[in-house]
Amino acid sequence: MPDPRHLLGARAEGATAAWLTRAGWRVLARRWRSAAGELDLVCLDPSGALVGVEVKLRRTPRAGSATESVNRDRLGRMRATLALFAAEYDQAFVVELRLDVVTVTPADGGQWRLARHPRVDAW
Repeated sequence: MPDPRHLLGARAEGATAAWLTRAGWRVLARRWRSAAGELDLVCLDPSGALVGVEVKLRRTPRAGSATESVNRDRLGRMRATLALFAAEYDQAFVVELRLDVVTVTPADGGQWRLARHPRVDAW
């Protein structure tokens, strides 16, 4: 039986992908893995930036905020993974590389509140 936390995480990533797509983003990959690590989403934003997106779901603040869990080590792995993706991707129209975090928290009525935190690691 699958771990319920993984299923919940996959739902949060799906909701984030749909949310970004409605905002004009193009999702290029989901759960993209390399030797360096994994990116939840790899997207092209409307300005032409190639963006590695970390989706962080927190049901309660007990373990700290979602953004606090993205530490220096994780950022390093995300950066290396995005660089590897970029090396494989046709970069003719990519204007920058960027890492964003999208936090997902419960809201009223069974809905989720999504918030994007851009440029969590300056290139």
